[in-house]
Amino acid sequence: MKTIVKILLGLLALIIVVTVVLVSYVKFGLPKVGDPPDLQVEITPERLERGEYLAWYGAGCLDCHTLRDPSVYSMPLMPGREGAGGFRFSHEMGFPGVIYSPNITPAGLGDWTDGEIFRAITAGVDNVGNAIFPIMPYHDYAKMDREDIYAIIAYIRTLEPIESQIPERELDFPLGLIVNMMPAEPELPDMPDPSDQVAYGQYVANAAGCIQCHTTQDDRGMIIPELLLAGGNEFPLPTGGIVRSANLTPDDETGIGKWTEEAFLLRFKIYADSSMVLHEVREGDLNTPMAWSLYGRMTEKDLRAIYAYMQTVKPLSNKVEKFTAP
Repeated sequence: MKTIVKILLGLLALIIVVTVVLVSYVKFGLPKVGDPPDLQVEITPERLERGEYLAWYGAGCLDCHTLRDPSVYSMPLMPGREGAGGFRFSHEMGFPGVIYSPNITPAGLGDWTDGEIFRAITAGVDNVGNAIFPIMPYHDYAKMDREDIYAIIAYIRTLEPIESQIPERELDFPLGLIVNMMPAEPELPDMPDPSDQVAYGQYVANAAGCIQCHTTQDDRGMIIPELLLAGGNEFPLPTGGIVRSANLTPDDETGIGKWTEEAFLLRFKIYADSSMVLHEVREGDLNTPMAWSLYGRMTEKDLRAIYAYMQTVKPLSNKVEKFTAP
């Protein structure tokens, strides 16, 4: 009996040691994505023009890094706070903790190198080596052309500096450890030729967040390929109720299979002049985090390419209940 007890105690001690070693490695040894590149992005007119388009419309940078007004339909950006961060993602919105978008104006990134910004956008590691929670879609941005990332960096360097105090995030256990396992080295492919409308459309849909928001994700924040663009992701609203992302597969009954290209384009372009369509939202009314007033200003070329790509994905029957009132 004493021998058995000693063996069990020895096994327990071994398990404790192994657990401590593993936890210590995850906490202090990860993430491992390499040092930030030695990089200085030249600011050119071409990069500023492309970076402005991506930061505002094509990649959604300012959408998340600016406070939004929940009292107006589609929660437009609050003027004068562009890039200053502070948007709060919390338990009430379905997140495992409380996370705040950081300040990406020069007031927030003043001491970051271009290489550190590049690593944060594409690999999910900040300037001091901490893992970024993947609500920042660095897994998607890692599939963008390197030159597009340079353009974003060039543009945000020119934003008006806005001072803001951003609280530290508070992740639930064990996410505070698991988050260190999520960053990965980027792929950074070349941008497809826009003449290949389907391939280019997939590139644009990835950068703009269409795939992320309209596809169910696993516990690591990675999309589930079998559910590509089938919608149904839930977004609890600050004004009450839950809105869900639409099915964008070409299913005739529950998706956009019967939509024409022109109908798809018009769905965005009616918001190009946001003052004409955005309206006040009262408590319990339908609202959406879909930034229509921003996406409505994407180019027709990009929107048509997104439509072409979406028509090629597998049709999935998934009838989404758009809104559940509180």
